Amino acid sequence: MDIVDPDGVEQPAFVIGEQHETLDEPLHAFRRARLIHVNAGVLIVRTQTERWVVPPAHAVWIPADVLHRLSSTHPVQFCSLYAGMDAVALPPHSVAVVPDRLVAALLSAAADLRHDTPLDEAAVRLVQVLLDRLPGLPVAPLGLNWPRDPRAQSIADALSANPADTAVLEELAEAAGVTARTAARLFVKETGQTFGQWRQQLRLLVALEHLGAGASVTQVALEVGYSDVSSFIAVFRDAFGDTPARYFR
Repeated sequence: MDIVDPDGVEQPAFVIGEQHETLDEPLHAFRRARLIHVNAGVLIVRTQTERWVVPPAHAVWIPADVLHRLSSTHPVQFCSLYAGMDAVALPPHSVAVVPDRLVAALLSAAADLRHDTPLDEAAVRLVQVLLDRLPGLPVAPLGLNWPRDPRAQSIADALSANPADTAVLEELAEAAGVTARTAARLFVKETGQTFGQWRQQLRLLVALEHLGAGASVTQVALEVGYSDVSSFIAVFRDAFGDTPARYFR
């Protein structure tokens, strides 16, 4: 696969397709905004303050000049639309969205266009229709704000390394050298969620990643801290609108 530097392409808006057996990129930013649409596999997208787990048929919008990195421990296929912020009516902040079938088809068609020559009239229209279709895409609950305060970050990192940890906030806060009351306040201030909401979302995103890699529902439920598989299925369905067994079909 030829490697294309998006910042070296002259076209104002274009799509680049990629596929990888595994992926672990360093932090980088581009002069254009980026919409990353996953076709197969599960992609992890991180900025300095946010994390997303992106399954097939979903996408993440990254504004221009925002540092981010992509990773996947299993095969993944995706395409990226690069466009100037003034050309796309999407928000000035990162967000996960659900492209409709037409947007997915347009992204696929645009990925087949050349990047090193001017587009003909038909190709220009195709890209413009794609850009026109992006506003109003529904938001997907696939992200998690990461605390920046070192004390809350220590708790977040510990739970990320072991999402099945059943320790209560008082125990986690003590290990991080902070009181539970201060830790609870920091999570609300820096993530917009209570600690309990944040931990549940973390577990759900880890579950998405493992389910996408082919793990069983029972195995995933245990890996993210649920001893009752039925409870895990109910929480998953409330968050994502479908059961874990049907989500990736």
